[in-house]
Amino acid sequence: MGILQLFIIHSYFAYLPHPPDLLILYYIMSTKTVSLKVSDGTEMRAYVSMPEGKGPFPGVIVFQEAFGVNPHMRNVTDRIAKEGYVAIAPELFHHSAPAGAEFPYGDFAPIMPHFQAITVEGLSADVTACYDWLKEQPEVIHSKLGTIGFCLGGRVSFLANTLLPFSACISYYGGSTHLLADKANDIHAPHLFFWGGLDEHILPEHVETVIDAMKKAEKPFINVVISYADHAFNCNDRPAYNPDAAKEAWAMSMAFFKNKLG
Repeated sequence: MGILQLFIIHSYFAYLPHPPDLLILYYIMSTKTVSLKVSDGTEMRAYVSMPEGKGPFPGVIVFQEAFGVNPHMRNVTDRIAKEGYVAIAPELFHHSAPAGAEFPYGDFAPIMPHFQAITVEGLSADVTACYDWLKEQPEVIHSKLGTIGFCLGGRVSFLANTLLPFSACISYYGGSTHLLADKANDIHAPHLFFWGGLDEHILPEHVETVIDAMKKAEKPFINVVISYADHAFNCNDRPAYNPDAAKEAWAMSMAFFKNKLG
């Protein structure tokens, strides 16, 4: 479909009371899949969403939940691009799962072998590959890079902040982040944390461990516990989805990126 056709269609739907979001997203961004070479000798596929218009733009790495770079994670990546960021979502299970692997919600059995196969060393190499890719893109402001992650990805976003000089990092309910708390001294950028007060997977003492480590290291952070939200409150494809919490956390996330990345 050409640009003129898209313009005509968009102009028509713009007059409707509730124009379809997906059409508008398609009009203002472009997407592609890239293959990144990782320092451990592997190749990692990643989904990329690019804002339309004149760049350069800040860049954001989007780290997946445990279910792969599925339609929900691609939608999150597209929403970030809509805000004016070059967004890339790497497939973190690439060491053990085939390219494009996606897993159904609620069935952890097929996920566990891949979850258990990931290591800090492997994730560190994956983060670096994405960072290097962003630094190579002429459409990206190389000094304005950030990360955001959800569940597994929330932990990876914290790890990323300890590895490289990002400008802003966000973690949504990052499971097992407390196991990385001893790396808080290596944090580079301000970090925004979101947790669900009803989350039975991440206990209050786990959150306390992370925040205490950030305080002890004297690193800049914002800590948000949404008392009425559960784990995975941002995912509209899961039963724990909480529309209010998701909207509130997203608004704060985009304001945080706007302040830190531009």
